[in-house]
Amino acid sequence: MRSLRLSAPIAAFAASLLCILVTGCAKREPPSGGPPDVIPPRLHSSSPDSGAAGVAVDAKLSLTFTESMEPRSTQDAVQIAPAVRIRQRHWSGRTLTLGLEEPLKADHVYTLFVGGTARDRHGNNMTSGATIAFSTGAEFPAGAIEGEIEARGFEAAGTSLWCYDSHRTGVPDSTARDFDALGLVDDANHFRIQGLKVPGSYRIWAFADLDQNRSFDPERDVLAPVDTTFELTAEHPVAGPIKLRLLNPRAPATFRGTVLDSLHDSLGVTRILAVSTKDSTLIGLADVDRDGKFDLSVKGGTWRVRVFQDHDRNRDWEPAKEPASEAIELTLEPAAEVSDVKLVLRGRTGSP
Repeated sequence: MRSLRLSAPIAAFAASLLCILVTGCAKREPPSGGPPDVIPPRLHSSSPDSGAAGVAVDAKLSLTFTESMEPRSTQDAVQIAPAVRIRQRHWSGRTLTLGLEEPLKADHVYTLFVGGTARDRHGNNMTSGATIAFSTGAEFPAGAIEGEIEARGFEAAGTSLWCYDSHRTGVPDSTARDFDALGLVDDANHFRIQGLKVPGSYRIWAFADLDQNRSFDPERDVLAPVDTTFELTAEHPVAGPIKLRLLNPRAPATFRGTVLDSLHDSLGVTRILAVSTKDSTLIGLADVDRDGKFDLSVKGGTWRVRVFQDHDRNRDWEPAKEPASEAIELTLEPAAEVSDVKLVLRGRTGSP
């Protein structure tokens, strides 16, 4: 059989035609990418389960998450209380398995917990974390304390609630993990501390790790005792639901309001000036908008507040030259929000 040899121009045309046919028949795929993942990861399951009893003292503990996690941040966020050193960490897909440096104690309750700094591979933090309480004894203790947190000056989710026998005294050590039980506040501001022996008497300390370094920094974090002793009995093994109120003492206070400008002077900028009565070097300054509204955040304390017309725009009130209102005094708690403050700008001056 004779082979048919195509000339170069015809061969090139045939090749281009074949390319067009193949391209035309190819399946069109949607563009790669899609919306970014902004959903926080969650704990899907654990071994042992929370509330389990009879856990072997040499058990390997494992955590399975709802999505692939960033290994370093997640491993650093996983701890056990009372404190047990973790010797090995092994990942298999979404599951992290822990090998302990020493066996667990017999007839003991432990809490395996994941802090809110654990994050997925897209950078989303768990925020509220997760806890798994279990017992190496034959039964899981029935005692529990549950409720919700009302936080002022910080987000409550992820706050740790350390539970101690009420006879223990002193300020807890955030790195010792020596509490008798632990609860974490979830995204709905609820918590549950479980695995408490009954009968028993307990106190709670709340720890908000605002700088997320897993230890208490008195200049940044919140560590506060709850002024209630919780008595658990066989008849009433669960305390709650209770409501705890926590305050960040360093959270700024905010006040907002309206200025009535009787001068109608377009010269300069109208500003709000707040001077601390305790330390006159502490000053807050904010501009008043075209509608006469203002919004200013300052530290908690007592402040003398006035509005003035900053003619030379140097952000400093000159009483002899620039009109101002009479000063009013505001006492503001940390994280407080005060609305409807009213100031009248008149052609008067006075002392700061």
